[in-house]
Amino acid sequence: MTQTDTPHLTAVASGSGIAQRLAEALSPFIGGGVLPVRLRAWDGSETGSPDGPLVVLNSVDAVRRLLWHPGELGAAQAYGTGELDVPEVDGGDLDSALTYAFTVAKERGLSGTRPTPSAMMKAVRTALDLGALGRPPAAPASQAQIKGRLHSPLRDRRSIAHHYDLSNEFYSLILEPNMAYSSGYHSSPDQDLQEAQEAKLDLVCTKLGLEPGKTLLDIGCGWGSMSLRAAEKFGAKVVGVTIAAEQKKFIDARIKERGLEDRVEIRLQDYREVPERGAFDAVSSIEMGEHVGQKNYPTYAEVLHRSVKPGGRVLIQQMSRAGKWPGGGPFIESFIAPDMYMRPIGDTVAFLERSGLEVRDVHGLREHYVHTVAGWLENFYANRERLVELMGDEVYRVWELYLVGGAMAFRDGRMGVDQILMVRPGGEHTLPLVRTW
Repeated sequence: MTQTDTPHLTAVASGSGIAQRLAEALSPFIGGGVLPVRLRAWDGSETGSPDGPLVVLNSVDAVRRLLWHPGELGAAQAYGTGELDVPEVDGGDLDSALTYAFTVAKERGLSGTRPTPSAMMKAVRTALDLGALGRPPAAPASQAQIKGRLHSPLRDRRSIAHHYDLSNEFYSLILEPNMAYSSGYHSSPDQDLQEAQEAKLDLVCTKLGLEPGKTLLDIGCGWGSMSLRAAEKFGAKVVGVTIAAEQKKFIDARIKERGLEDRVEIRLQDYREVPERGAFDAVSSIEMGEHVGQKNYPTYAEVLHRSVKPGGRVLIQQMSRAGKWPGGGPFIESFIAPDMYMRPIGDTVAFLERSGLEVRDVHGLREHYVHTVAGWLENFYANRERLVELMGDEVYRVWELYLVGGAMAFRDGRMGVDQILMVRPGGEHTLPLVRTW
């Protein structure tokens, strides 16, 4: 079965077990007909298509979560806690199961399905009989609980800490030695992940025209991959800013190890607090703009503009998304990156132009992210035992869902990522007339 094929649906006989009762109650919600997956309930009963992916409900709490949070969020909660599982059987895995689910939903037009009142009543009766009604289960421990005014400096620090302060070792087991947590630049699907990330960093430095003596502001510097590369290979003098304390601690140690104290300064500082005006030859911001929010994006764009000298270059690399869920969907917004906001690339370009920056190049890298996440997943699975030891099985399962789902989103075109190169007007034109990147 290919990633987009759906099998011929024939039911598995299962008598009157829990799986069959759930399938009958679900039928109006999934377009009727045979359940497209092979469903196994906590009593051992099975029903559905024998050729579909196996979905195991290990506890009635999985049903209870789906009743309180229908769709993506409830399913993600249940998967993270292990109340719902998608075992690897017959060559299938989480990727193929999720791909299959998206395909079936599209073919059946399930996004617009509206069950009748009688179907709703039947579902409620079934849930009552199975003991699935009642108070909602507690939210999983890994689910974010962020409070405060949206995109206030304090709330932003809390949101970033939820995602980035898990553990430096945790990320080191997933990323490559540069600790670049953004899309690489791949010459081929099987290129080494470290080589692809270094190619991306070199591409950014080249587009920015960095050379010895030039100054760079790196906004949202992560674990320092861009800041260190710009200083070590291109000779730039760099100021990096981050609001993740664990990241700053990590970069400061690398600066000392490499003897770069005179060329790299890392500040624990909100981007809005950068005091310099027109001080830097170049500004970079790699996959940080997604975290500033829609209302604050004009402020972010203004900081990019005011920080660079007239004639200086600015490059951002940023994810894009259209549709209903600018934060990436209920799962991402609740478990991975609270308060993230993405928009179509054209809308982002408009914000940047209104800040006074001149947009010169837009370079789409969507397919590259598929290869990057494949590399992260390879590391993730290879280091499963240590990752679980560090963070627990729940966080491991949540991150597996995140990485697999992210790769699918870029593969299928639901999300994109682009490098946007800009210049602050008012200075000498230094971009090459013919681009070689």
